[in-house]
Amino acid sequence: MAPAVAIALLTALSLWMRTGDLGAGYWIDEAIAVGVASHDLADIPVALRQDGSPPLYYALLHGWMQVAGAGEAATRTLSLAFAGLAVPVAWWAGRAAFDRRAGALAAAGAAFCPFLTYYGQETRMYSLVVVLSLLAGASFALAFLRGRRGHVALLGVWLALLLYTHTWGVFLAAGMGIAWLALWHEGRVTGRDGACLAAALALVYAPWAPSALFQAAHTGAPWSERPSLLYLLAVPGGLFGYVAAPLLAVAVLAALRRARPPGEVVRALALVAAATAGLAWLASQLEPAWSPRYAAVLFGPALLALAAVLARGRGPAAALALAAVAGIWLLGPPPPAKSNARAVAGSAAVGLRAGDVIVSTQPEQVPVLYRYLPAGVVYVTPLGIVPDPRMTDWREGMARLRAGRAERVLEPLVDRLARGRRVLLVTPVAGRRRSQAPWSRTVRVRTREWRAALRADPRLREIGRVGRSATPRSRSTVRAVIFEVG
Repeated sequence: MAPAVAIALLTALSLWMRTGDLGAGYWIDEAIAVGVASHDLADIPVALRQDGSPPLYYALLHGWMQVAGAGEAATRTLSLAFAGLAVPVAWWAGRAAFDRRAGALAAAGAAFCPFLTYYGQETRMYSLVVVLSLLAGASFALAFLRGRRGHVALLGVWLALLLYTHTWGVFLAAGMGIAWLALWHEGRVTGRDGACLAAALALVYAPWAPSALFQAAHTGAPWSERPSLLYLLAVPGGLFGYVAAPLLAVAVLAALRRARPPGEVVRALALVAAATAGLAWLASQLEPAWSPRYAAVLFGPALLALAAVLARGRGPAAALALAAVAGIWLLGPPPPAKSNARAVAGSAAVGLRAGDVIVSTQPEQVPVLYRYLPAGVVYVTPLGIVPDPRMTDWREGMARLRAGRAERVLEPLVDRLARGRRVLLVTPVAGRRRSQAPWSRTVRVRTREWRAALRADPRLREIGRVGRSATPRSRSTVRAVIFEVG
């Protein structure tokens, strides 16, 4: 009873800590997620052919929105629920794969680590991915290293759900395949279970595989840069905090010095995490599709291996390092605002009416603007007039963005506007570090070109501006200029 009460209290505390940002305005990815989920359930897989994700999370979000609503706090509560579920799941996983002390440390990690604090308050699938990663990591250890063959089937369930939640689930499955091959080479496992599991996963994934291949060929991730080696080395910092990660390394070294070498379960889970990250990094060298948040797929094996090692350390150095990590996690500053689009749209919307034109030089901002601007306005981006502003059509997006010159897309539309119509130009504000991804570079080119075209049009007069001051520090900052046709 005492452990159950402790885990319940820990879960409640973590949920309380993770409710400060639920009502903030959506940023790009969240608005797209809500837009996809707002389609009819049967239409979600088809809609996702314009995107780059599997359908499970969006189907769950669709059902959640039917009950809880489509507001910011309502949709984010689903992610918060998965973040809360991660705490008892981490406790079970650590205890089942190792012991109670490892379970307690894993639960504390899930309760307070900054990765889940951030993504537990975002309308995206990453907290669900963390839960499935924890379950998969534990079942892998139990099935192939603890002799509990019933977990082979459970591992198949967790991996199948993960494959239908995030495309990087392929890398976790492959990472586990590499670790399994190492165990098979050492004679620790027979070939039958692993082969049957791989065949079952291939069969279950087969219905979605054509869509995944279509996404890879036609949508991709043009917004992503090819990651350097530093991106790979920064994965632990992304998961556990860039300030806390060195202190965790100190605690790990202290634990290793005072105890016998890590057991085979720790080594296997560490190999799974490392192989998953390495495969994703190598794949992104061929076709850039790297984002630190995608590392959620390896959170489970990494946390379980880390908790198992730290559970062995009882010296003052390890204790001080863990205390410092706890302080950083508990007392760290709140995350920056996700976007200022809601504030900008609210100020710019005054006087807009159906038929006015919203020009966004960053196409993926349209689903956010759609949430906060009046109904009936027309959205246009360098990709063309937007038929469904709830989501972004990434198909052949890079080629279409490069071809989206003002004289071809924007100027003919503006020429048809009647006197008194308004044009709202929304453009991104570059951060301190400008992305060198092809998409971002081309957006900057289109922004300069389209802004100059509107300013040079003799029929348009500028009647207002909304600057970045609405939210000075945000993940996705925009500014707006309002024109009127004279």
